[in-house]
Amino acid sequence: MERKSQVQIPKDLLLALFLYHLVGNEEYLPEIEKALTEKLDSMVKRQLYTTFKTAPTEEEREKARQEYLDKCGMHEDFRW
Repeated sequence: MERKSQVQIPKDLLLALFLYHLVGNEEYLPEIEKALTEKLDSMVKRQLYTTFKTAPTEEEREKARQEYLDKCGMHEDFRW
């Protein structure tokens, strides 16, 4: 059986999600969308970095490294 990973979110986001879903207060929607987008970007970058460090082949490591640097916004001129 595959182990499910857990994701932590800030308390403010959790409260905003409660207020949006349970109370129906839609004024929190932009805040929720922004925070979830940032969290997803963070998770993707972390996965790319992990792949870069643990990939079995040099080709896969380099591909993940380039994707990670692209995602972080690292300019081409500052890469090695």
